[in-house]
Amino acid sequence: MANFARQKRPNNFSGREERMELILATRNQGKIRELERMFRALAFDVRILGLDDFPEVGSLSEPGRTFFENALHKASTVCRLTGQPALADDSGLEVDALAGAPGVYSARYSKEGASDVENNRKLLQDLANTPREHRTARFRCQLVACLPGGETLSAEGTWEGWIGFESKGDNGFGYDPLFIDRQTGLTAAQMPAEEKNSKSHRAKALKRFVRAWPEFVRKLEKGKDL
Repeated sequence: MANFARQKRPNNFSGREERMELILATRNQGKIRELERMFRALAFDVRILGLDDFPEVGSLSEPGRTFFENALHKASTVCRLTGQPALADDSGLEVDALAGAPGVYSARYSKEGASDVENNRKLLQDLANTPREHRTARFRCQLVACLPGGETLSAEGTWEGWIGFESKGDNGFGYDPLFIDRQTGLTAAQMPAEEKNSKSHRAKALKRFVRAWPEFVRKLEKGKDL
């Protein structure tokens, strides 16, 4: 059994005396490095840990009906199990003509364990009689951080576009071959990775979160001094 004693020590939010640790609820090392770079760009020294550092956390469920509920559930679960500040995200595709579907069911739109091809096929079928002007859609990402004292910080990002009539492009994953960026007219799968990442819903949410973090921490520390 893993020992969480090291992670449960008191955390210094400012990072002035001891580098702060924030657990990102993922096992994706690329996401971990990306968030750490964004904090460093603001001269805020935060060490980002992932779920690989906490094997006892296991897999995280997504029982919510909204992206916020799912992100909050995952972040609060990791925070409760580790005693450390935790950050989680949930994201997906919202299509206006489908009343916001697939939404929180984006990864399993056609069925549990569905492949990207199966989900894209169902999306095209559901929009078969929908004209271009009614195929507006967006990717949405919700981030939520939970602290051991019960405090939370959230941030959201969206990427506006519309759903094409056929798959185009070989980059990306999920609904990228069908999602057409409003500004460029390219699908997310046709864009170079650098361009896609600069426009993405996740990048926007991360930037807002990182920018809000220093003031959030200052308010916490001010409250402790009262």
